[in-house]
Amino acid sequence: MSTKKTDVDQQLIRDLAGILNDTNLSEIEVELGDLKVRVARHAAPIQAYAPALPAAAPVVVAAAPVAAPSPADLSKNAVTSPMVGTAYLSPSPDAKPFVELGQTVREGQTLIIIEAMKTMNQIPSPRAGTVTAILIEDAQPVEYGMPLVVIE
Repeated sequence: MSTKKTDVDQQLIRDLAGILNDTNLSEIEVELGDLKVRVARHAAPIQAYAPALPAAAPVVVAAAPVAAPSPADLSKNAVTSPMVGTAYLSPSPDAKPFVELGQTVREGQTLIIIEAMKTMNQIPSPRAGTVTAILIEDAQPVEYGMPLVVIE
C-alpha cells in the first residue's frame, strides 16, 4: 500500500499567486513530480490569441512606412510566443533592439526575449527572411500562441 501526500503546499500556491500579480499573467502552472498546481485569475475576460487570425488589427511598430500585414501573412509568417511571460525587444532597456523593421534575419537569430518565472528565454527566428512587422511593444505581457513578429 502506498501513501500519497495529500496536503497542499499553501506557500507554493501563495508564491504562484504572487508571481501572477507581479507579472500580470492570467494563469501559471507548475509540475513537481506527481504534484501539479495551476493557479489562474479570471477577474476580467481576457482576449485569447491564436496564431491563425488575430481578432483586432495588429499594432505595427515602424521606423519607415510599411503596410500592415494581412491576416493571411500573420497566419503563415508570424513567429508566435511559445510561452506566457513578458516580452522584451532588447537585451536591456538602454540597448538597441534585437531586430528592427525591414531588417534581414537568419534562422536561429534572436528576435526577442520572454521573461517567464525570472528566466530570460531567447526566441529565435524559425527561418531566414525580412522582418515586416513587430506586433508587440517592449515589456508587454504575452500569452502562448500570440503573434510577436512577422518574417517574410
